[in-house]
Amino acid sequence: MNCKVYSKEGKELRTITLDDAVFGLPVNEDLIWYAINNELANKRQGNACTKGRAEVHGSNARPYKQKGTGRARRGDKKSPILVGGGTIFGPKPRDFSYSMPKKAKRQALKSILSLKAQSDTLKIIEDFSVESGKTKDLAKLLEKFEYGTRTVLVLKDDDPMLKRAAANIPWLSYLSYNRLRAHDLFYGRQVIMLETAAKNLNEFYKDAHSGAKEAGK
Repeated sequence: MNCKVYSKEGKELRTITLDDAVFGLPVNEDLIWYAINNELANKRQGNACTKGRAEVHGSNARPYKQKGTGRARRGDKKSPILVGGGTIFGPKPRDFSYSMPKKAKRQALKSILSLKAQSDTLKIIEDFSVESGKTKDLAKLLEKFEYGTRTVLVLKDDDPMLKRAAANIPWLSYLSYNRLRAHDLFYGRQVIMLETAAKNLNEFYKDAHSGAKEAGK
């Protein structure tokens, strides 16, 4: 499929060919859902912790004698049914992360890229950098596009000055082409991709087995 390439001023420059094996696939909503939930699960800290009856600080003695009072028998003050007592089956620190098959994760990312390309929310811009590393310089450049909309900027490499400039824009997140995140990419209202990043994605996410299949025919 062909996609327009814009200049930093927002003007059309040329067209670029995007690989249909990366940007022209049918959207697999199930894989996208699994990939996003996998990322959210892996980000969970899992550090919630409550104290059980044996961990609460307090005396082990009964508040009054067991017999002769006419009242119900009572254990110590750390009983879970008393205020300040232990918690029954409360949460403990745990690891929520789990692994997802690499092929499935790659396919999910390709589905999101295809979704963005087919819904016209993907914009490809000529390569640029912010040499000053200042937020105002990057914000001035982004004004030519849908300014203020939740945006994902896909970089061609780890540009430290561009990342520094983008760090203080609350509605902007940045990703390197070889380290995409399904959650950010999917929920971005618009995806701005550098031209070199788009070319690199054609090869990086291209099906490695497609060439072998064609050779075997």
